[in-house]
Amino acid sequence: MEILEFGAAILKLLPYLPQDKVGANAGDQLFRSGTSVGAHAQEARAAESRADFIHKMGMALKEAREARYWLALTERAKILPGEAMGGLLREAGELVAILPQSVITAKARAAAPLTSPPQRLRRVRQSQSGGKPNTLNPKA
Repeated sequence: MEILEFGAAILKLLPYLPQDKVGANAGDQLFRSGTSVGAHAQEARAAESRADFIHKMGMALKEAREARYWLALTERAKILPGEAMGGLLREAGELVAILPQSVITAKARAAAPLTSPPQRLRRVRQSQSGGKPNTLNPKA
């Protein structure tokens, strides 16, 4: 299930919650956290920097964890039976497992030393020539 589908499934679940104080509170929390996952992930796609991407994906992960908590609480308190949630708790768990990978990858790339394109090109050419610099074109 993609993030957009997860948010849509949360919205479809909300009308089935009881119309009492417990259902209203759980519904409000699910509404906020369950739909924020996708909003933060979309914001991350338009990040202005790698640090901005990491921050926004971290926020998406935080909201996914919160949605997973509220889904688990709703099921545990028997506000809704597990089958009524249509696998949303499992899907929330999968999002919580997947989202950190984007953050880990971005952090690893942020920690890698940056090299300019000419430096990378020189390394590639040297590796292709057995490690010897190109004597015909010293700039290569």
